[in-house]
Amino acid sequence: MEKEELKILAQNLANPRGEKGIEIGEMMNATNISMTLESIRTLLIDDGQQILEIGHGNAGHLKSMMNLAKNLRYIGIDISETMHNEAKRLNKEFESQAEFVLYEGKKLPFQDETFDKIFTVNTVYFWENPVDFLNEIYRVLKDNGTFVLTFGQREFMEKLPFTEFDFTLYSNSEMEELISKSHFKRMKTSEKEEEIKSKTGNETIRRIYTILTIKK
Repeated sequence: MEKEELKILAQNLANPRGEKGIEIGEMMNATNISMTLESIRTLLIDDGQQILEIGHGNAGHLKSMMNLAKNLRYIGIDISETMHNEAKRLNKEFESQAEFVLYEGKKLPFQDETFDKIFTVNTVYFWENPVDFLNEIYRVLKDNGTFVLTFGQREFMEKLPFTEFDFTLYSNSEMEELISKSHFKRMKTSEKEEEIKSKTGNETIRRIYTILTIKK
């Protein structure tokens, strides 16, 4: 891919827009689905819980999550109007249990201690003020709640040609240090490895990613 194409891809990974954004959303769902489902499993969801997903994309994974427990209440929040509309379109069957919220990416528009479980997959690279945002997550998470943060490790991400454009990358130790600067007190680190199709072509690449289970 040419540099300009890579830049457009990077922009749409951060904030999918228009027809191209819909395509990117479908591709992200396909390439990230195992990361997302692994993150959802790590949450240990129980009946009746309130769940927040930060950066839901097209939320093609929502059905898998809703099948895990009864009477779940899901809220997905995203900065992309395109993904907001796509997620609503694709998940009409869950209208009574799921809500999608559009926001500006800095303040979470919820009351303190609203959610039992919060998760986010592959969004941390785009947080402008990560410590402040972690403290926002802390604020809306219940005292006994769980926050799962999943990201591709720096060593892997640096090899991808589009991450030079406005991605902030983290190793495990850098991420743990970042979280230690927030209000969160406890975290458990788990590494995963998988083979996925590249976002820039048809070749298969080996991805190493981290799931952090974070508590107050």
